[in-house]
Amino acid sequence: MAALLEIKQRLKVIYAKYDVYLFPFLKFVTALAVFMTINGQIGFMERITSPALSLLMALVCSFLPVNMIAVIAALLICAHAFSLSLEVFAITVGLFLVMYVLYFRIAPGYGFVLALAPLLFFMRIPYVMPLVLGLVGGPVCVVPVSCGTLIYYLMYFMKNNETILAGSETEDLSSRLTYLVENVLVNKTAILTILIFAVVLLIVYVIRRMNADYAWNMAIGTGAVINVVLFLIGGLALQVRISAPGLILGTLVSLLIAFVTEFFVFSVDYSRTEYAQFEDDEYYYYVKAVPKMSIAISDKKVKKISSGHKSSRKKQH
Repeated sequence: MAALLEIKQRLKVIYAKYDVYLFPFLKFVTALAVFMTINGQIGFMERITSPALSLLMALVCSFLPVNMIAVIAALLICAHAFSLSLEVFAITVGLFLVMYVLYFRIAPGYGFVLALAPLLFFMRIPYVMPLVLGLVGGPVCVVPVSCGTLIYYLMYFMKNNETILAGSETEDLSSRLTYLVENVLVNKTAILTILIFAVVLLIVYVIRRMNADYAWNMAIGTGAVINVVLFLIGGLALQVRISAPGLILGTLVSLLIAFVTEFFVFSVDYSRTEYAQFEDDEYYYYVKAVPKMSIAISDKKVKKISSGHKSSRKKQH
């Protein structure tokens, strides 16, 4: 544990010293991964799938607010949807307008969630969102998590129904539009995922705010178990195909990431908890003080003694 705490302290010192360079670099890497993922999954408009263009857009995003990564990603998805069909483009634009009005109205500080959500889904670890955001965020995080989930399922639907959606017969216009609405806006899998993520996020948030020892650890463990149980029960109830091995493995990886987040964000020593009591004319105050885990960074200095200098001194004597 001491070694881990020393690593944590060193990382904090490095970030504090070089944050002006590290934060833009992190935005660049995130934006590049998001744009490359979008182009790789739904690259219907080949003219904008060039890696050089993704690199240029990511470089621009590194100097812009995080929300701009989500905005540019949305424009990229809309361009691919337009190349697929006009109906898909109309549904996509309408969906993004509604989502972004809700997002910028309620939780504008979580643009990285919108940007990373599809990426986490394709990596098979979307369960990390409700676990981590329940720890470091609050109930408002349900909005960006839900919007990010919808973005992924929109991309997934476009990718797996390219042949049907790309049809250009005029007489099939109404049927394609109905098909789009039923499979994008009334997608049982997407609705189930959004509801479960909202429940897990709120449960993690409520438990980690409890006045109990190891509340953060209990919140992570409880959230992970409830996530698996609800997906299995929901899949059976709604007849939605859920891969149990993928669900369990993805939840375990997300659990590990959540514990790493807890270590770097929270990390307290309950063995040294102290209680204090104060009072004034109207109230008694009971205070529970839990110290943070910390360790002094060893500052080793190596002093080099020249043997030649020693010999010259001996000759003088």
